[in-house]
Amino acid sequence: MPEQSPGSRPTLEAVAARAGVSRATASRVVNGGAGVRQPLVDKVLRAVEELGYVPNHAARTLVTRRTGAVAVIIAEPEIRIFSDPFFSQQIRGISKELTAHDTQLVLLLLEGPGDFGRIARYLAGGHVDGALAFSLHIDDPLPGIIRRSGTPTVYGGRPSWTSPPSDQGVPYVDADNRGGARAAVQYLRDLGRTRIAHIAGPPDQTSSTDRLDGYRDVLLDADPTLITEGEFTVESGARAMKDLLDRRPDLDAVFAANDLMASGALRVLRERGISVPDEVALVGFDDMVSVAEDTDPPLTTIRQDVEGQGRLMARLLLRGLDKDSGETRTPASVITPTTLVRRASA
Repeated sequence: MPEQSPGSRPTLEAVAARAGVSRATASRVVNGGAGVRQPLVDKVLRAVEELGYVPNHAARTLVTRRTGAVAVIIAEPEIRIFSDPFFSQQIRGISKELTAHDTQLVLLLLEGPGDFGRIARYLAGGHVDGALAFSLHIDDPLPGIIRRSGTPTVYGGRPSWTSPPSDQGVPYVDADNRGGARAAVQYLRDLGRTRIAHIAGPPDQTSSTDRLDGYRDVLLDADPTLITEGEFTVESGARAMKDLLDRRPDLDAVFAANDLMASGALRVLRERGISVPDEVALVGFDDMVSVAEDTDPPLTTIRQDVEGQGRLMARLLLRGLDKDSGETRTPASVITPTTLVRRASA
């Protein structure tokens, strides 16, 4: 067995010698290749642990043509990403799944139009094996940039260039936004509310339009004066609520397209001395626990598993990258369920 000099870095040859296998076999095991019998795999892994062997990343990249990194691209400015718990939950789910597969997360943020060129160059340079992109907007140039770079990608949220039932082969993970909105509005109707307002999200995002469609599915003759728009932020929810109350002081319920806007709406209702839920019932969307349970009263909301969606996005991408996995082809799109969480605001 080759001797390792004190302080030197263990080599793959030393691992092979300790395990009693060829260098090629040791390499296949270390790099996750297939075709090695389990007893030999166990021997190599035991030798890796005993010697403290750490694969040389550059050499492994040459062999596997994989970088061991995945880009997470969020089409929002930094201030929005770090102030909205939705993004932290999704990134947490992605990070957990990538970590479990010894893959690095590279976060790419879009502050403005000037960043598109930077991201295009980074992806075209082959620095990552794939990408996860979410919070895209209608007419966003990002999908075209990704497509031209040839980077395998899974999207978070139904892309604006697809429409059910045809997804045109674009892999994405999304919640049942329309169904969740229907459940929220139907719940308010079942409470006996008849003048139900809606604070929609930005009209250039499919999650917003899907939730607005769900609202209209239940209220087929919805009064346009009961519908206004926000930007998925607390401040925009407050502005929207003021606008609604000025136009329709007789409203008796509000469905907000996310919890942050619902919390802003709740603040305005309290400031105007309107009792929630006695005078106005309120339902949000997302079930961001850090928001929904800290409002007064706690917020009734539609729950989607944001962290789980992040994990699923990463899992679909990694399965697509692993040609030796032997697993069945993953579906092009996955829609996860939503559920109503009843709290005191409705």
